[in-house]
Amino acid sequence: MQENLARGLQIVSRAVSARSTLPVLANVLLRTEDAGLKLTATNLEIGITYWVPGKIEEDGAVTVPAKLLTDLVNSLPSSERVDLQLQAGNTLHIRCGRFETHIKGIDADEFPAIPVAGERPTTRIAQRTLREALAQTTFAAASDEARPILTGVLARFEGDRLTLAAADNYRIAVKTVQVLDPVEETSLVIPARSLNELARVLGDVDDPVEIVLAPARNQVLFHLDGVDLVSRLIDGQFPNYQQVIPAGHTTRAVVDREELLKAVRLAALIASESANIVKLQVGVEGEPGVVVSANAEVGDNEGRVEAQVEGDGTTIAFNARYLTDVLQNVAAEQFAIELNGPLSPGVFRPVGEERYVHVVMPVRTTS
Repeated sequence: MQENLARGLQIVSRAVSARSTLPVLANVLLRTEDAGLKLTATNLEIGITYWVPGKIEEDGAVTVPAKLLTDLVNSLPSSERVDLQLQAGNTLHIRCGRFETHIKGIDADEFPAIPVAGERPTTRIAQRTLREALAQTTFAAASDEARPILTGVLARFEGDRLTLAAADNYRIAVKTVQVLDPVEETSLVIPARSLNELARVLGDVDDPVEIVLAPARNQVLFHLDGVDLVSRLIDGQFPNYQQVIPAGHTTRAVVDREELLKAVRLAALIASESANIVKLQVGVEGEPGVVVSANAEVGDNEGRVEAQVEGDGTTIAFNARYLTDVLQNVAAEQFAIELNGPLSPGVFRPVGEERYVHVVMPVRTTS
């Protein structure tokens, strides 16, 4: 059916290489297998395989340009049957209703081999649990390739727990979740880009996703119903993030997440004109709660957020983007902000959720 094929192409084509010197990497591999059609795409960092149910009359395999095939199938009448036939010269013949198309492809043998989930899984985890954990961590990974290890997310398996940690030079996000099968202690660094693609295919369901670590320890494979996603791992030592998380605090404020996010977003409109800096005044005399402010040549902004404050009053400055990132990606009614003065990292914890912590480095200001 057109919808099944369109969905499969949409998922795998996210792994297609846009800038490769190998023409075959711009293609999607179509191969008949297990009473259906197997679609595969890769950019050599990540590979995605998707099984489309169908009726096989003759076995065959070919690779064709991914973008062209995806655009074509998306334009075909929905709910119609699509017939695919491999003809001489690696030409794919597509018929749907009153439409017929021929696309010239490249021989399937030129396509790189992609591992599939045949091995016993290393462990399993509920899809919903993993999807939420990825949403709360991957955004904190570095996008700059200057330190490749920081473009990955540390996945540390210990018994029945998985801890995910992501960091750039200015923030750290750490989340611990339960896995369904205990694992010997092992650590991998998985590219954040791969995990973002995985998050797109994970469902909001308790069905498990299987995790298979390749024997050579250079790849990890995620398997769920009808989809395999394989990713290369990043070599190297992930920094010891635990030593950056403050052990205690001198100031703690509990605030409504939505209210604080609103105040930071408003201040950020002004802050965008001056290095994106917003200030948080927490429990300073005469100003109960948290005051969020920004100053620039273009003007200024100040917002007050109710808070339960314990400890000393203090003022601290942050990059507004790092605050909005954590507040919009971590769903919680309330956040606790823990501080140790203006020059120490700020700790953000969702109230009632002990398995997540987010650390943001402060910005030094002249005032």
